[in-house]
Amino acid sequence: MKKTHIIALLAIIAGIAIIISASKDFSSFSTFTEAELLQKEVKISGTLDLDKDIIYDPEVDPNIFTFNMIDKEGKSNKVILKSPKPQEFERSESIVATGKMEEGVFIASEILLKCPSKYKSEETRIRAQI
Repeated sequence: MKKTHIIALLAIIAGIAIIISASKDFSSFSTFTEAELLQKEVKISGTLDLDKDIIYDPEVDPNIFTFNMIDKEGKSNKVILKSPKPQEFERSESIVATGKMEEGVFIASEILLKCPSKYKSEETRIRAQI
């Protein structure tokens, strides 16, 4: 076998390995019910449950932030993020939490927030003029 064939074969194998490892991030969104059944890391999309308390006390532990989130099925569940509370958290339109269920509580390793657009009020004003 020629050196070029060996190098090409190794490049193909490396490419396949990269695609397989990257495919873990292409998971679809789950619900709290599915997360409880799967017992593995999942992504849950939802909104902040404003009827429940948001708990963050940086003097006690700056790396524990607790809130309740409502998933796409309408189920509210307690979420613990082991990181500081993100700025503008209460203003977020939606939340994507990555983590797994442990004893009925969703332990998030990371959250992403979709905050309201600063251009939304401008867009509403322009549409009202038309």
